[in-house]
This record gives sequence, structure tokens and C-alpha cells, in this order.
Amino acid sequence: MYGTTTKTSTYTVLDIRKTFEGCEADIRTIARRTGKWSMEYVDRIFYDILLLAENDYLHSIDILLLNNETSKPIRASKFIVNSLGNSTESERAGKNNDWADIPNTSLSVILAYTQKWKNLTATEKENFSKVFKISWTASSIDNSFPSLQSSNAQLYASKGYELQKINYK
Repeated sequence: MYGTTTKTSTYTVLDIRKTFEGCEADIRTIARRTGKWSMEYVDRIFYDILLLAENDYLHSIDILLLNNETSKPIRASKFIVNSLGNSTESERAGKNNDWADIPNTSLSVILAYTQKWKNLTATEKENFSKVFKISWTASSIDNSFPSLQSSNAQLYASKGYELQKINYK
């Protein structure tokens, strides 16, 4: 006997926004603890992140603390989108956000895009990007963080739309 299962998405834009509340709290905490970004800058980053997520263009977000001399990550948090999840509730934000203001470092953010974004024409990407608050550029940083150890952190979710946080130290 064979069985099939069909997964349908029932989340809305409000569920996406609710899921990203924990991510936003984490990024704000990291910005405050390191002293590297103003809250106004975080607002601009997060505007773009939500815009991409709400249009199914966002695969993941990396927040990195970089050594300014070597451009190598000292610490990072990765948030991976799963739009086909089954979790309905988020864990509490803020755990393991013990980042510090280390001299000669800076914060950076890397966005990875979905295939849906990659399938857009150059003109479509350009037109969509006109509303961004940040001028995004390509990154050459290896965001698999081979020199850091990973550990699963919080799972943020609402009605099957999930955002898994992974910490790297």
C-alpha cells in the first residue's frame, strides 16, 4: 500500500512578520551589545529583509562580527528560512546573544536569495531593488564559516513558516 502526502502553505504575510520578530530582536541585541550599528541602521536592514521574505525571495540571513584586519568572521548567526515547515510557535529570542564590543571588528550582513529571486530578470531585480533602504552588494566572505563551530539555536515560526537560527563561534 502506498500513501501520499500533500503539504500546503497556510501562512500569511502577518505570519512571516511574526516569525521575523525574534530575528529582529536578536539582530537589535547584537547591534546594541557590539555597538557597531545604530538602531536606525537596523531598521533599514530589517525593512529590506522583510520585503524580500514577504515576496519569497529570501533564503537566509547571516550576521557576522568580522576582524577588520583579516576580514574573517569571529562570530556569526545564520537565520535560514523554511517556508514549508510545520512549527507553529516561536522560541524566545535572545538566548546566546552574548556578543561583545571587540576592538578592531565590524558587523556585516549577508543575504542569500531563493531560486525565485534568481529566476527574475535583471530588470525585474533592478525594479524591485529600487525600494530597498540599503545598497546591497555581493560578498566574497565564506558564509559556511569553516573556522567556527556551529550550534542550533532558536526556531522562530508561525503557521509553518519557520526561521531556524544557527550560532557560530
